[in-house]
Amino acid sequence: MMTLEIFRKKIAAGEPLEGEEMISFMRAQSDVARRILCELNNAYHTPDEVQKLFAQLTEQEPDPTFTLFPPFYTDFGRNIHVGNRVFINSCCQFQDQGGIFIGDDCLIGHSVILATLNHQFAPEQRQNLSHAPIRIGRGVWVGARVTVLAGVTVGDHAILAAGAVVTKDVPARTIVGGVPARVLRRLDDKEN
Repeated sequence: MMTLEIFRKKIAAGEPLEGEEMISFMRAQSDVARRILCELNNAYHTPDEVQKLFAQLTEQEPDPTFTLFPPFYTDFGRNIHVGNRVFINSCCQFQDQGGIFIGDDCLIGHSVILATLNHQFAPEQRQNLSHAPIRIGRGVWVGARVTVLAGVTVGDHAILAAGAVVTKDVPARTIVGGVPARVLRRLDDKEN
């Protein structure tokens, strides 16, 4: 029988997420997340209450410096990891089964999508999923409506311009933008 512990081991080992048991498990876990999100997104909560609900969702206590502006959406929740002084603006959507790691001092803009899953290409395998983590370094600014796809690593102090679709790793201290995102310029050492 699939458990959260077995699921996490499969994710860590890079194993594909396939089969009826896996799909049923993931749907059940999504139901748990949706219950918490209904509470988070459908009533006013103080910043402390938001942190407590986020802790229930992720099963980790965020640092007291963490800030989230609801509404917030995820279909799993238990593989989101945030550092200190992280700010997540409203309407973000995190598909975190593959793992989302956000470093200290990051700013996540409105309506950002972080997607760690992909469906298989072959029609007979389309229900099966592959996954890869998204890793966002320290001091990164992710602009409004950015989409970051599975397997991307964003280097420290990078800026992802509003509306970018990030399909490849982003070097540290660069600004990327466009669809697909490309390096627009390098930040010099005076720019933080």
